[in-house]
Amino acid sequence: MEYDEGSDSQEEDPMDLDEIDEEEEEKEDSKVKAQEIYLPGHSRPLEEDEELVMDKSVYRMYYQLQVEAPSLSFDTLLDSLGDSREVEVNGTDSLTIYLAAGTQAPEAKDNSIIIMRLSNMRPMTTKDVKKDENSESDTDSESDEDLDEVPEVEAAKIKHPSGTINRLRTHKFQDKYFAATWSESSEVNIWDLSRPLLAVNDSAVMSLYTRHNESPKPLFTFKGHKTEGYGLAWSPCSAASSFLATGDNNGDVYIYRPCLSNWVVSKNPYKGHQGSIEDIQWSPTEATVFITTSTDRTFRVWDTRSGPNASAMITVSDAHTSDINVASWNALQPATLLTGADDGCIRVWDLRMVHQRYGPKGGSSAADNSMSVFTHSFDFHKEAITSIEWHPTEAGTFVASSEDNTTSLWDLGLEQDAEVTTETAESSTVAEADQKLPVQLLFLHSGQQEVRESHWHPQVPGLIISTALDGFNVFRTISV
Repeated sequence: MEYDEGSDSQEEDPMDLDEIDEEEEEKEDSKVKAQEIYLPGHSRPLEEDEELVMDKSVYRMYYQLQVEAPSLSFDTLLDSLGDSREVEVNGTDSLTIYLAAGTQAPEAKDNSIIIMRLSNMRPMTTKDVKKDENSESDTDSESDEDLDEVPEVEAAKIKHPSGTINRLRTHKFQDKYFAATWSESSEVNIWDLSRPLLAVNDSAVMSLYTRHNESPKPLFTFKGHKTEGYGLAWSPCSAASSFLATGDNNGDVYIYRPCLSNWVVSKNPYKGHQGSIEDIQWSPTEATVFITTSTDRTFRVWDTRSGPNASAMITVSDAHTSDINVASWNALQPATLLTGADDGCIRVWDLRMVHQRYGPKGGSSAADNSMSVFTHSFDFHKEAITSIEWHPTEAGTFVASSEDNTTSLWDLGLEQDAEVTTETAESSTVAEADQKLPVQLLFLHSGQQEVRESHWHPQVPGLIISTALDGFNVFRTISV
């Protein structure tokens, strides 16, 4: 509305104001409607003018870390900084963690093991609305959740000229850390991490380490595999400390036993799978027992006391309808096993029922043959499961990563009420459709491309580290 100079102000048209108010309300409504929860494989495809926006309020900590080359595999390293280190919103203590990662560089000769010390990581902070407006602190510069800080990173490399590191797993024995690596050149190497760990903790040592281009040689190398592989696991049992198992794409599995300062490898491999070995898990309680998963859609239970020439104790045929990529054996509930498949399916197995049906005396009755040996089956993810792991201190909680570019958190202690399930099944609206998600699904983390592995940190409850094509995420959610 215009005003003439020197004249009385004109009376505003109430109809015009009403129209303006309605337009503003419509704009606000459109903004609200435009905000939707996005679930890969379940939600509609994003339109050209749409983008995913992170809800920062659901994280207690979140950091991104980019490295010079992607890492297909990594592991956490235990430290002496204490257990049960809490990460809470507005917490004042900074966090330090240690990681060992293997690279996937463009040139085979440029690959390395990277030992990292990530420090000065702080929890999310929320603006203190009660803070005195005249406070000397610059509250105006604070965001609702501060994501601008980056961790301090110290990194020491070990050259790995035998190519891409398919899988890396660490093992602590008598205060010394070892790492085993599977390479694309079919070699398995075992490394002593003492020197690079010292370097990331001591600036003087780091200066010498980099100046002299130090790079420890492997303690042990095994070249008996005829092809590359991905199955790799250290035994967690004290009675089998430093025992290692490796499985390749031909389906062969070798066992490594420590002998003085070296390892002795079984002369003959364990055979039985008709496809490649995708993952290996040692029993958390039985020193001689391990499980293998394969592209032949089976998982098998082995006992080293029987020797390589004996067949597996138990073979679960058609455990999934596609390749079984990963597994995790529950250390808190040793009768429980997790498996993740190429079609995105996750299954939880009761190994007591597995033994009853598939063991030497199993399947002897109709009841045995009709028994369902998995307790849960989730098909939420629509792409391959690339990693799966039980929580180290909460028996029913696990994390899974998928090729749908997400990492999901689950709690088996949650069960859907039968009445609610019936109502949900009958619902037809979009809002009600959200309720059809598995009640055990706690959280869905996204924002990474081609997620390969996700691990809990054993000393920081709820903290997850995930690796992908575009780097690492370090985060803790409000759910766990």
